[in-house]
Amino acid sequence: MAEDPETEFLPIVEETVSLSTRRVVTGRVRIATRTEELDHVLPAELSSVEVDVTRVSVDRKIDAIPDVVTEGELTIIPVVEERLVVTRELYLREEIHIRRVERTETVEVEATTRRQTSQIERLPADPAPFQNKDDQDDL
Repeated sequence: MAEDPETEFLPIVEETVSLSTRRVVTGRVRIATRTEELDHVLPAELSSVEVDVTRVSVDRKIDAIPDVVTEGELTIIPVVEERLVVTRELYLREEIHIRRVERTETVEVEATTRRQTSQIERLPADPAPFQNKDDQDDL
């Protein structure tokens, strides 16, 4: 087809776009932990039993050896002896009385525990070094 001098051409132009991504450090985080010790005072109950011994003089004639007797917190242990008379007779020489007394007291016991804490610090990003001038213009 021959070109007509009267015909004008209008060029058609099209733009295209391309997208690319790259990783950029925008910030950093520093985390530090430390262990601390906490001292506690804990209550504890301690029990103890005290024994009070009393000797009770009796010096009484008996026919048989008495048994050990316990009455509540009191225990009575008979102590006997034989005495020579024309005949043998038993005499209750003394009794030993043992009384138990229980006491309770609250004491404070020291104990140490540990726990960790952390500290988080946000740091700015290091500026990325540019490799050439063209990369700097793209920003």
